[in-house]
Order: sequence, then structure tokens, then C-alpha cells
Amino acid sequence: MARVIRVLLVDDDAMVRAGLSMMLDGASGITVVGEAADGQEAITATDAHAPDVVLMDLRMPRVDGITATRRLRARARPPEVIVLTTFDTDENILHALRAGASGFLLKDASPPQIVEAVTRVTTGEPILSPRITRRLMDRTVTQAGAYEKARATLARLTPREHEVAVAIAHGRTNADISAELAMGVTTVKAHVSSILTKLGLDNRTQIALLAHDADLA
Repeated sequence: MARVIRVLLVDDDAMVRAGLSMMLDGASGITVVGEAADGQEAITATDAHAPDVVLMDLRMPRVDGITATRRLRARARPPEVIVLTTFDTDENILHALRAGASGFLLKDASPPQIVEAVTRVTTGEPILSPRITRRLMDRTVTQAGAYEKARATLARLTPREHEVAVAIAHGRTNADISAELAMGVTTVKAHVSSILTKLGLDNRTQIALLAHDADLA
């Protein structure tokens, strides 16, 4: 029997939570285990329900979504976090991803897109809406100093790890990378783990951001 993905909903709008709960509970292989109205409640609810994925709003009272994301991702066994918001400013996107979010979606995303995002992040695949991806690419290649810093950071990788990092930045899955670079999926996963450890990153999205900063994707 396939494992059911446990989801926690975090949003200060009760109507938004109700809509998401109805949608996700109707999806195969997903169950909503709890809800929270702000970032502080999200931390408490995570302790109580041990979700696999947290759908996180950004602007909430007491503790905002970025702070909550950072705290959750710093745990020994962190849940994956997908930011789901109406606020798509460049700073919000970058702060959320650098805090460790595995994805960033806008609230106008379709139900199938949200369900796909929840499923993908549990397999280690990041998810960004196409509009967000384009904006990140446009921004990172023009940031002063980011190019040199990113290149220097990536220079710490082996040639093979560098190839894997670039493939991740192009949106390749582990299976895609395995086929393109002629290595086993287990080896790909080992390279990804090594990249994260060497560079002090939390997830594949941050690898992709770094490669974009280096103008490699």
C-alpha cells in the first residue's frame, strides 16, 4: 500500500484553509492532518501531527510564513514546505526559497498544480509556478556580485557534482539526470546529498538558485 502524504495547512484565512482541505482530502494519496492560522500555530501543529508537507501562507499575524519556514526546516526531521501566497514580489520569493521552502506557488494555481506540488516535493523534486521561475531567472542573472559568488561556491564541487547541479537547475528529475549523465539513480541521489552537504544548502531549489546566480541555466 502506498504511503499517504500528510499535509498541514497554514493560512490566516479560514475560508482558504477550508477550500484547500476539501480539495486535498479529495486527492488520492493525500490527507490533511491539521490546520494553523499563523506561523506559531504551524510550529505547534507540526509537533502534534508530524506532517510530510506544510502549505504555508506568507503574511500572517505573530509569526510570518518565512520565519516559520526557516524554523521548521531547521529541525532534525523537517517537513517539506510549499509557500502558497498571493504576494509574489521578488523579495518574498527569494526569502522563502532561501529559508528552505521546496516550492513557491501563487494562490491562483489550479487544484491539479497544487496536488502535483504536494506529491513532487515528497520525492525531493522542487516545484515553482512557471511565472515564478521566469522571474527568478531574470533577477538572478542581473544581481550585482551574485555571479562571482555563485561561481566560487560551485567551484567547491567535483566535475560530476557540478554537472548534477546544472541539471537540477534545468528542472531535471533524478531519473532524467540518470539517463542524461549515464549513472544510476542511486548515484544521482548520492551526488545531490553531497552537493547539499558541501554547500550548506537545504534542498534542490536552493541548488537551482545558486546555478542560476552563476548563469549556468
